[in-house]
Amino acid sequence: MVSVNGLEIAHRQSTGTGRPVVLVHGNSSSSRTWQPLLDGPFGKRFRCLAPDLPGHGGSQAPDGGYSIATFTAAVAGFAEVSDALDAVFVGWSLGGHIVIEAEPRLPDAAGLVVFGTPPLPNPAAVPSAFLPNPAMGVGFTGQVSEEDATAYAASFVAPGSPLPLHGFVADILATDPAAREGIGNAIGSGSIADEAAIVAGLAKPLAVLHGREEQLVSLDYLRGLDIPTLWRGEVQVIDGVGHAPQEEDPEAFAELLTRFVEDLD
Repeated sequence: MVSVNGLEIAHRQSTGTGRPVVLVHGNSSSSRTWQPLLDGPFGKRFRCLAPDLPGHGGSQAPDGGYSIATFTAAVAGFAEVSDALDAVFVGWSLGGHIVIEAEPRLPDAAGLVVFGTPPLPNPAAVPSAFLPNPAMGVGFTGQVSEEDATAYAASFVAPGSPLPLHGFVADILATDPAAREGIGNAIGSGSIADEAAIVAGLAKPLAVLHGREEQLVSLDYLRGLDIPTLWRGEVQVIDGVGHAPQEEDPEAFAELLTRFVEDLD
């Protein structure tokens, strides 16, 4: 646990001592999702730090409610107290939106990686950025049943995936319901940054990864974005996985992350 902006933030870290990598999980998830990466060769090589966002996992819920700014401040503050302001910042789903919106507060970041994350200019872009999947609504609903949590978790993986969903479901049910409501309110009220403008104006490298069997995010939308510093000049598509390649195929996911970090040197 570390104290960030008056909140107790739980986190996991790997044994590696190389370049720091801060891993930011998605909506209704936790640092648990990064465990295969932390335990594998990537985590043994690089200094990986995976915080639980406020109200998620083992982290404290804020007194004043939730907003995207709550999460961006937590990530930037966590990087500061962890001596990782020069890290590579990796964000999954909501975590990718947080990393993008936190970027102006992270001028020393070496690079960014996002996946399951369509950078939005405004809430009106949601229908074109996301695929029509009714399960996504669970992510903006306070109290959810185990059945709803299971449906939401199933949308994270490729259709027919044999990956057990119990870890995702446990994280969803353990998340503060107010966090989901706060995320939904932030999008509905338009209180999000122009993420498309942020990625268009980046001076540092940005890798965008995408599961070919993704059930939530539109690849066509990602390919239509203006990202001058896009790593390798295109979205990196990972075969055989959906929204959560870090758990569906951690070896392929780690290989791409390794190549990106190595290209920064």
